Amino acid sequence: AAASYTDSSDDETSPRDKQQKNSKGSSDFCVKNIKQAEFGRREIEIAEQEMPALMALRKRAQGEKPLAGAKIVGCTHITAQTAVLMETLGALGAQCRWAACNIYSTLNEVAAALAESGFPVFAWKGESEDDFWWCIDRCVNVEGWQPNMILDDGGDLTHWIYKKYPNMFKKIKGIVEESVTGVHRLYQLSKAGKLCVPAMNVNDSVTKQKFDNLYCCRESILDGLKRTTDMMFGGKQVVVCGYGEVGKGCCAALKAMGSIVYVTEIDPICALQACMDGFRLVKLNEVIRQVDIVITCTGNKNVVTREHLDRMKNSCIVCNMGHSNTEIDVASLRTPELTWERVRSQVDHVIWPDGKRIVLLAEGRLLNLSCSTVPTFVLSITATTQALALIELYNAPEGRYKQDVYLLPKKMDEYVASLHLPTFDAHLTELTDEQAKYLGLNKNGPFKPNYYR
Repeated sequence: AAASYTDSSDDETSPRDKQQKNSKGSSDFCVKNIKQAEFGRREIEIAEQEMPALMALRKRAQGEKPLAGAKIVGCTHITAQTAVLMETLGALGAQCRWAACNIYSTLNEVAAALAESGFPVFAWKGESEDDFWWCIDRCVNVEGWQPNMILDDGGDLTHWIYKKYPNMFKKIKGIVEESVTGVHRLYQLSKAGKLCVPAMNVNDSVTKQKFDNLYCCRESILDGLKRTTDMMFGGKQVVVCGYGEVGKGCCAALKAMGSIVYVTEIDPICALQACMDGFRLVKLNEVIRQVDIVITCTGNKNVVTREHLDRMKNSCIVCNMGHSNTEIDVASLRTPELTWERVRSQVDHVIWPDGKRIVLLAEGRLLNLSCSTVPTFVLSITATTQALALIELYNAPEGRYKQDVYLLPKKMDEYVASLHLPTFDAHLTELTDEQAKYLGLNKNGPFKPNYYR
């Protein structure tokens, strides 16, 4: 079996077995090493420089506290960027408890800094499956603490509360969900008539989809591949499975580096976009023997099967850019006839009996968050959207939101974008009264109808 991922420290004690306290004497957290807090604090301060909109929200909140009384339980990647979001929510008046939504993406020193500054955080890099659910439970199941808001990335936290603590779930005021995967699960609950809480689908708000999914992946796909494999992109044959926003970002970056890019797609509209952007649209079977890299970003399961893996050429690199680790059938590779060799952190060689090997990155989990970093500025846009969605749901008058899944109002999408323009010294044009009347718009927006994509 593959060796487990560990931090470079020699300390093999599980964080669950350690008694740690922060400088204020609190032990309501579970992180790798509280002593790393100072390093983490510096990381957070660097991230703050690139997250202007959240800092602007904090300034505003010095007067009124729109989240006073909010008890938010969160499950996201725990990085310097999400730390800025968590501390902003705190500044807006919320109490928070937090767990990680991915077992590899936590930055241990950042988790320590949060624990040191009084946030109950339960997360470390390289959690086991069991640790993962234990951390979520420690966030939720606390004597005398009833959360009233959920911020989720992937839907695992929502699922856990729904299944384990149905009475607590009924008392939640609102859920804000960040990923395609989690949103899909919410719509399923809603369809079955089991969603008794209004939920905000942040993933499909324009500022999240068009920025995080597209621009973020455009920059981080190359970073993740370079850091793990040091590979050269020029002339390489790559197949990207899925041409949604993530696929578009990955393809654009690889094409610009001189790779030959193939795309697989099930949706004829996305497929036509891929063709128009100059990519060959193929079925995976047609190119699997010749490609050098396979990248999945569909949000689906079993996109790359054992049969595909068997047919790949020697030293083909296989990785996933989608949220969940189901896109590549990694489980099918854990069989006696295949040998797993850990090459470096997050890189495994899987070797067939005839000596052929494939290079599997991050065990099929999210490449950019497991193996590299993502550009802070893009995350600022997403995090601001999340914060505004929480404020909106928390302060909504009784009855504005029914027990359903909603998109963020367009007006708020535009507000998030406008908070980021000063960074570029960008100057917006304002409509004249006459122009506004001609277009049938309010001068201050929203400028597009809600269905506009």
